[in-house]
Amino acid sequence: MSTVAQTRTGDFPIGLRLTGTLAARPVAETAAWARANGFGCVDIYANQCSTIPAWEQAGMPVGTIDLFGNEWTGMLSADAGKRRATVALAVQAVRASAAAGAKILFGVMLAEDVKLPRKETFGYMVESYGQIGNVLKETGTRLAIEGWPGCNAHCCTPESYRAFLKEMNSDAFGINYDPSHLIRMGIDSLRFLEEFGEQVVHMHGKDTWLDAERVYELGREQDPVFVKGFPWGGSFWRYTVPGHGIAPWTKLLEILVRKGYKGAVSIELEDVNFNGALDGEQRGFIASRDFLQTA
Repeated sequence: MSTVAQTRTGDFPIGLRLTGTLAARPVAETAAWARANGFGCVDIYANQCSTIPAWEQAGMPVGTIDLFGNEWTGMLSADAGKRRATVALAVQAVRASAAAGAKILFGVMLAEDVKLPRKETFGYMVESYGQIGNVLKETGTRLAIEGWPGCNAHCCTPESYRAFLKEMNSDAFGINYDPSHLIRMGIDSLRFLEEFGEQVVHMHGKDTWLDAERVYELGREQDPVFVKGFPWGGSFWRYTVPGHGIAPWTKLLEILVRKGYKGAVSIELEDVNFNGALDGEQRGFIASRDFLQTA
């Protein structure tokens, strides 16, 4: 495949969020495979900004780069000194990534102490991220915030996204739209886009399957001590490649077209049927690509 694969609805380029075995291979090798299979961009880990020129030279643009590696919770720490130190790391990462050519950084809003009141950790988040708004603007970069609902995270529900974006009051902060997280939480993924579609700056191609029979038998509020969860999932749900879950892909892509989205759909591979070995991951990415081209 020599041309960039696109979604049928919206003609959005289809990219890859590199994780697992494929991410560990040499840039030139992975870029050649991705390009040969029609992928239009790659999302890479933090501290890899030095590889951005190599990706570009290999004909594979970088979609996003993670803002942090393992330092996320420092931005929401109750320790003021730790917050200051982590903000300094964030500023350094933004400048270095932008200098290497990155346009969108990727973030999640994780509390350090999951037992603290959310009002308190929300305040720390606003304080810390508010301090990097100017450097995002200065460098022409944006932060795409993913709504992964773990570690007492903020910005994973409409309520917390709405509150944070209002506090920031800057288009330097946007949303990484991933329908899989909304589905597992029981949040309407289409209604979410109707409200927040204009603020989506990046998108993950990932789906969620729900076990309706297990929900019927045991309900959603299951104790994980007694009910074994699914790999890459929970007690009644698991992440899948696009098309193997219940996300309404054509409808959500139609909304993104209407809302003016101009970015890519980067496949994030978290599926027990494909993860674990290089050939399986490659099959998972290709299956995702093939489905999204028809969505």
